[in-house]
Formats: sequence, structure tokens, C-alpha cells
Amino acid sequence: MTVILIRHGRSTSNTSGVLAGRSAGVELDEVGRDQAAGLVARLDGAEIAAAVRSPLVRCAQTLGPLLAAHGLEATVDDRLAEVDYGQWTGRKISDLLSEPLWKVVQQQPSAVVFPDGEALAAVQARAVAAVREHDRAVTERYGPHALWVACSHGDVIKSVIADAVGSHLDQFQRIVVNPASMSVVSYGEARPMVLCVNATGAVSLPHKPPKEATVGGETGA
Repeated sequence: MTVILIRHGRSTSNTSGVLAGRSAGVELDEVGRDQAAGLVARLDGAEIAAAVRSPLVRCAQTLGPLLAAHGLEATVDDRLAEVDYGQWTGRKISDLLSEPLWKVVQQQPSAVVFPDGEALAAVQARAVAAVREHDRAVTERYGPHALWVACSHGDVIKSVIADAVGSHLDQFQRIVVNPASMSVVSYGEARPMVLCVNATGAVSLPHKPPKEATVGGETGA
């Protein structure tokens, strides 16, 4: 099974430098709407069997044109929602830089619990569980070669990618996931394989499960 992890397009909070979190009323800006429309061409020819998204409006807006082009409806899963940043929600990122917790977020995210909010370790646990659960469901319904999409948020997607590459959550800040980027993961029987990360153009998608790498490369040479 192969999943395309799509970060929502650029939002009004991205341009204003605010940590939106789960704030109501945060929508795509003009660039974000163009990015959402562009997903249709970027995934031209892809046979998408199913779609899952965060409940937040910016994710619904991002997937809208793609769903319409493929005649699909998305399943909404709260486990793919943005991080609950608690008291940090709605604050300027420039102001948060002076908070002692900011350094922990950057250097040891596995230890972070946002004030009156969520632990980043819990975010990873819920997001990975959701992706793997939907992957199994799509496999059972559409077969092992099916392709599906999940639209979520930057830190959420980064945590899923970190899990897929077998990296500790404390390394997830080394992963970049830009607005409207696509990251592709194939969940095989033995282990996940990360096919690409943070693609902002078209992506090459497998028509069958990719071969797992062997020592010395695919040919073993």
C-alpha cells in the first residue's frame, strides 16, 4: 500500500506568522488555493482509491479540487488533526522564540507537552496509528497495489515520516514538510519504505509495490 501524505496549502496563519493550531477560521490564502488547485495536475494519472483528512478547514480546502477531479469523498479522522498547542495557540511565533520550552521543542520534542495542550509523543502515536489503520483498511477493500492520500499538518506528517524511517521523534525537526508538499510512504509487509519527502512538484508513484533495497543496491552488485 502506498500513501501520499499531503500538507495543507499555505494558510492565512502561515503568512501572518501565527501558530494557528486548531484555531477556528484559519483558511487557505490565495497562494494556498492555487496550490490546492495545482494538486490535480501534480497527481494527473494517479489512480487514487481513497482519501482521509484532518477535520480542519484548511485541509478540506486543500483536498477539495483533487477529490472533485477523482469523484471521491474524504474520510475525516480527528487523529490527523493539528497539534493541540494549548496556551501557545494563536500566538506569534516570533514571541514564542523566547519561551524556554521552544528550545525543547527543537532539541528534544519527545519530552514536550504544550501548556494545557498535547504532548508531541502523543501526536505521533495517534497519527501513526491512524495512517496504519487506514492503510490496512484500503488494502482490504482495494487490494495491495492501491494508492490513497492523507491530508494533514506539518508536525503531524513529520512525525509519521520519522516513524516510517525508523527515526526517534527527537530527530523529526530535521524533516522539512512545506505547505502543499507531498511525501510518499509505501507500507510493506516487512517495513515501510519512504519514497519521497517534501515534494513540491509532481511525484513518481509506483504501479506496484517497490522492491526493497538490498545490500549493494537493488541488483546486489
